Amino acid sequence: MAKPVNTSRSGSASRRSKARAAARKASDTPTPGGPTRLIARALLWAVLGLVGLAGVMVLVFSTINPPITPYMMSERARLGEITHDWVPMDEIAPVMARAAVAAEDADFCLHWGLDLKAIRTAMAQGGNRGASTISQQVVKNVYLWQGRSWLRKALEAGLTPAVEAVWTKRRILETYLNVAEFDEGVFGVGMAAPHYFGVSAADLSEVQAARLAAILPDPKGRSASSPSDFVRRRAGQILDGAATIRRDGRDDCFE
Repeated sequence: MAKPVNTSRSGSASRRSKARAAARKASDTPTPGGPTRLIARALLWAVLGLVGLAGVMVLVFSTINPPITPYMMSERARLGEITHDWVPMDEIAPVMARAAVAAEDADFCLHWGLDLKAIRTAMAQGGNRGASTISQQVVKNVYLWQGRSWLRKALEAGLTPAVEAVWTKRRILETYLNVAEFDEGVFGVGMAAPHYFGVSAADLSEVQAARLAAILPDPKGRSASSPSDFVRRRAGQILDGAATIRRDGRDDCFE
């Protein structure tokens, strides 16, 4: 006598088989926008990673002195060696700080890193006049590379407000004076003062500080110890500017 067929069990097995087949078919079917979505996600994570790394670097150098900069490394590779000695702000003559600000960024204490008025003026003059603040120059020297590429300028514009938000103005100026190039392979006022005048950074006179500030835009082409007529005139202008910013209080943020 034949056994009755269990239609319930047979139906369940059939449904499971169909479900597995549908799952296999679904997994074999490309998801619309799948590769594009994966690429977009990877790019997003890459951007977030870069932003996070930049944030960490901004925090680190707000208290720790950068041991070397990308430009220093490139010059050391080119020249074989460079000279650099970090000196804290308390060991730099106040006249040097005021001279640097007067020469490079008279409104240093008044802006948040980007001097929009100077940028508009530079644009109106067709780019013949520089508009980089001391804060921007610190970002370029410490974190980025030299040159005039749009990518570097974009990164500089993005990082500068972050540095301004985390660092003090005094810290920004201290870093600037310690990483700026003053002669070929001579970096920082701690080495520039004895290199040119045989004195420490703390013992610079007003005239010596003004001459050092006067050569900053072209350290390889100008000399502080054997100044050209142009450097002498520029140093005189810087002396007047330093006295002005002291008189009107534009040195309050770093004094």
